Amino acid sequence: MQRVVIVGAGLGGLRAAESLRSAGYSDAITIVGDEAYLPYNRPPLSKEALAGGVDIESLEFRRKASVDDVEWLLGSPVVGCDLAARTVTLDGGASLDFDGLVVASGIRPRRLPIPGPAGGRFALRTAADALAVREYLIPGAAIIIMGAGFIGCEVAATAIKLGCSVHVVALDEEPMVRPLGQELGAAMRRRHEARGVRFHLGHTIVAFTGDEHVRSASLSDGTELKADIVIEAVGSVANTEWLNGNNLNLSDGLLTDSCMQVETPLAPMVAVGDLARHPNALFGSVPRRIEHWNIPTETARRAGPTLASLLAGEEPDRSPFIAMPAFWSDQYETKLQSFGMPGIADRTEVTSGSVDGACIIEYFDATGLVGVIGVDRTAELAPYRKALLARS
Repeated sequence: MQRVVIVGAGLGGLRAAESLRSAGYSDAITIVGDEAYLPYNRPPLSKEALAGGVDIESLEFRRKASVDDVEWLLGSPVVGCDLAARTVTLDGGASLDFDGLVVASGIRPRRLPIPGPAGGRFALRTAADALAVREYLIPGAAIIIMGAGFIGCEVAATAIKLGCSVHVVALDEEPMVRPLGQELGAAMRRRHEARGVRFHLGHTIVAFTGDEHVRSASLSDGTELKADIVIEAVGSVANTEWLNGNNLNLSDGLLTDSCMQVETPLAPMVAVGDLARHPNALFGSVPRRIEHWNIPTETARRAGPTLASLLAGEEPDRSPFIAMPAFWSDQYETKLQSFGMPGIADRTEVTSGSVDGACIIEYFDATGLVGVIGVDRTAELAPYRKALLARS
């Protein structure tokens, strides 16, 4: 009997197991995860779950009956891999043999080496992170958020609604500027400022003060900010260190081809989710990592049949991979939704409404329309999704 080991017990790992079963693979599957929980939905951790309390069971994804026989090894981080021997090593020294490997180990928040105490500094990626942060979000608490991306801005909105004082510190010129662009980013900043968020853009934190717990932060412009808690949301790092030493391309996540196969002569191997750097025929041949919520499912749908074919000694489907990146973000009463890749655009056009209210913004590069964002215009985006799919 063959065995597939899936490293990563998040959405990508779950969908990869389901995809393997749908593709006809009926032998053993073992899913290994570093958290103690079955796969759960992460986006609410910076929004409604953070505001109302974190209930892990309510966040769990529904699992198909086809994976009822899957072995789950939870709370067991993988620390190494020997592709030649076809083994992965768990924290503690135990090892697992495999015939096929799925890399679904995801990403983690980037942490900056800033001098000062470590107590009171948090990232927000896991349910445990959200549980710890929630204890500090009480009326009057002084919250510093490092980073003005989606997670930072969503947490800022949540904390303001809970009665906290919020400062956002970021090197960027506007919040969420990379995915939204300057114009919409500035409009979102004005929305936050109207609610009481104070931004310190173009600056960073150079030191924290306090004994064992952060009490204040020193900014690069000399400003001193009081802090009861600091939430670090300054980007992500792909969890690929456990793959070191196997002659893989780990320069930015894990490089795959269009069928999610990892190029190696040593073992049948695929990668899924936001660590997979893959081409997408909708947006050219450049492999990219995409950290949108739907990408683990889309890549797993392709990776499952690929690995099933490789294990059966058959050639996988190598046709171009096509998936529509999509994201949404709820901040106060404002809902942003996007299709495509607005972050690669070099030109934008507001085609409906105003960026300070409900609107639709189109994003273009030299090839034409590459993305769209609707602000409180979700119902009107369907034609744009169709137009973007036509790029294939």
